Amino acid sequence: MRPSILFPLFGDISELPGVGPRIQKLIAKVAGDRVVDLLWHLPTGLIDRRFAPKVADAPAGRIATLTVRVDRHIAAESKRRPYRVRCSDDTGTIDLVFFHPRLDYLAEALPPGQTRIVSGKIELFGGKPQMAHPDHIGKPEERDQLKAVEPVYRLTAGLSPKTLAKAIRAALEKGPELAEWIDPSQVAGRKWPTWLQAVQRVHAPQDDRDLQPDHPDRQRLAYDELLATQLALFVVRNRQRQRPGRSINGDYRLRRKVFDALPFELTPSQVGALKEIGDDMKASTRMLRLLQGDVGSGKTVVALFAMLNAVESGHQAVLMAPTEILARQHFATIERLAAAAGVTCALLTGRDTGKARARVLSGLADGTVALAIGTHALFQQGVTFKDLALAVIDEQHRFGVHQRLDLAAKGQALDMLIMTATPIPRTLMLAAYGDMAESRLTEKPAGRKPVATRVMPASRLQDVVAACQRAIRGGAKVFWVCPLVEESEAVDLAAATDRHAHLQTLLGSRVGLVHGRMKGAEKDKAMAAFAGDEVDLLVATTVIEVGVDVPAATVMVIEHAERFGLAQLHQLRGRIGRGDAESTCLLLYSPPLGEAAKARLAILRDTDDGFRIAEEDLQLRGAGEVLGTRQSGLPDFRLADLAHHADLLPVARDDARLALERDPELESDRGEALRTLLYLFDRDAAIRYLRSG
Repeated sequence: MRPSILFPLFGDISELPGVGPRIQKLIAKVAGDRVVDLLWHLPTGLIDRRFAPKVADAPAGRIATLTVRVDRHIAAESKRRPYRVRCSDDTGTIDLVFFHPRLDYLAEALPPGQTRIVSGKIELFGGKPQMAHPDHIGKPEERDQLKAVEPVYRLTAGLSPKTLAKAIRAALEKGPELAEWIDPSQVAGRKWPTWLQAVQRVHAPQDDRDLQPDHPDRQRLAYDELLATQLALFVVRNRQRQRPGRSINGDYRLRRKVFDALPFELTPSQVGALKEIGDDMKASTRMLRLLQGDVGSGKTVVALFAMLNAVESGHQAVLMAPTEILARQHFATIERLAAAAGVTCALLTGRDTGKARARVLSGLADGTVALAIGTHALFQQGVTFKDLALAVIDEQHRFGVHQRLDLAAKGQALDMLIMTATPIPRTLMLAAYGDMAESRLTEKPAGRKPVATRVMPASRLQDVVAACQRAIRGGAKVFWVCPLVEESEAVDLAAATDRHAHLQTLLGSRVGLVHGRMKGAEKDKAMAAFAGDEVDLLVATTVIEVGVDVPAATVMVIEHAERFGLAQLHQLRGRIGRGDAESTCLLLYSPPLGEAAKARLAILRDTDDGFRIAEEDLQLRGAGEVLGTRQSGLPDFRLADLAHHADLLPVARDDARLALERDPELESDRGEALRTLLYLFDRDAAIRYLRSG
């Protein structure tokens, strides 16, 4: 049970004054739907209303708080003209300007002959000062309230700053004093405030310094979030280690046959990874290992050898991929190699129905199918295994935690190997996975050549089309990736279909199209046409980012490359250069480029090292962007910014580890405080582990 002291923070925002159904939806969109979410919605800037000059001294472009006498109201001559309220002090006059005014409100707020305090941005119109729609209008006795510093928050269309600020103030009033969970020496050494003081102060910045990530108040809250995450990771990991696994140690009879059938030598890091995975599987505890490897580094082959180890020991293994395209590709690779050892494989996706599906389900249940490859269809109800011992999860950040748990429930003491072609920066590894065992594939397979990367303005589109025509005449295939526009599938689709139509008029009918809104069968057909002899150039949205393997593709054009993240550009580029021919990636951008976009494109041009690119991406974009989707199962940091707070992470890890060594069940006074911390940051799944053992 969540501690009762936290109940007010986990109430619905609709309980706050002024938050009706419409406002509730808007606030939920930008911050979240619980009171505590408003505490985590930190200011991004501030407005300083302390500047209080005379009218004659108020400079244009600056926010000023003026004390003026209301002289007269000037009605608009037409609907297009604004309503004006002329005001003055002993140095000059200023007009307050209102478009589409509520006259009854203005008559009450600004009665002629009365003194009022007004605050807003000064503008010049026809050489005379004016203030359009003052942010604040008040009586002289309210001067101190108006001449203050206001935090600025991220908003969404329809949500006013005043409404959000009022809701946040109401949320702050519900913040309780909580027992300290950080070691007292650490709090004293870093001069950190209490949790409640820090929350109250971050929402009341007095100058730009208060907004910086290294300010003690922000550091304190970032540390709280990191400590909660590290503590949760240790609790879960410790419990996993206590749960019995089973020792899997095959006799190599199947692996030897596949090894002999390989058309290439394994790289040194593939050999090293296989030894680490083999040692984990042999141990009596459950394996949980991350296999990181750049695009094309040979993860699927490593996964197959691990799966065959399970099969040699009389068990079954599965590989789960996030998309049907990727699942089918893995299946094509694995089935071909497994055939050399006489091992039966099956593919299971959401599209498989009827007798074909029934055959696969029957084979999994009676054990005649040893290896299964598929999508999330593998862990749906009605799928049972005779003896599942190993699950390989590819691009696991695309699956929610519950999906991984559903799969784990299909086997007994299941070993897990998690693969990713999106290299995770070291800091993020620690933050997201703690001390999870990790293997890295660092070399490219033999014969792979680096991809030449060029950056050019979109104005050279005709030159790019001509270069593609020349490449196609020389036997090459071309990927043409259309931009990601504000995560809008509809706009992506329009961009892709327009470009497809344009290129068809120039290059003829051998131009294909693939996008995320197509049905699975249509996508497969489009990809098959490109991989075969029917299509030379494939226009695509980012649906091709992961796992599409067409060795003949040697040219990639990415439009509006400045709109993509570094890691995503690297993933896309990894779709070419998979054969032994020279390959070229053309990054088209629309000027002017911001500094961050310039830096991204320069890094991509200079290196193809995915691990270096991942580190640079973290610095440029921050952890939230690099981790990707919120449902990823990775912690969604709202207060910690790993690009700035990375130095706090090892401290939080040590603190969490020591706390659990001294008090494994978190039963002491500090242990109780740490439990509260876990609930506060939604890491309470760890508490359930503590209870269930």
